[in-house]
Amino acid sequence: MADGRLGQLSGDGDVLFAYGTLQFPEVLTALLGRCPRLRSAELRGWRVAALPDRVYPGLVPDPGGLARGMLISGLDAAEWSVLDGFEDDEYDLLPVDFATGSAWTYVWTAAVEPELWHSTEFAAAHLAAFLPRCAQWRV
Repeated sequence: MADGRLGQLSGDGDVLFAYGTLQFPEVLTALLGRCPRLRSAELRGWRVAALPDRVYPGLVPDPGGLARGMLISGLDAAEWSVLDGFEDDEYDLLPVDFATGSAWTYVWTAAVEPELWHSTEFAAAHLAAFLPRCAQWRV
């Protein structure tokens, strides 16, 4: 499929677990020009952590945690490249297992805040300002 983080993908039906900004259809549309198929999902053993000085989160292991997000399917190689390029270098792309199968997700590798990141708070306080940045990034 590609080098770097995407080199491990099979390119055939790979699914992405999005727990932060990529779970918003508006963000996906700004980045990709469309919204791929989304399905709600919960990932046990992980938490969606707030990050220092950032409006987006990081996924980190937490034995008692539960990360809620969306499974994104139907991405082509070019779309995977766009999403991967959008993600910071502090993320690793790793496989995770759900009761219904497996997916790839971006796991944060740097410092996190002790509190959780909440999608509803992001939507209310930051989404409107975040969308133009996504559209500009795509250009």
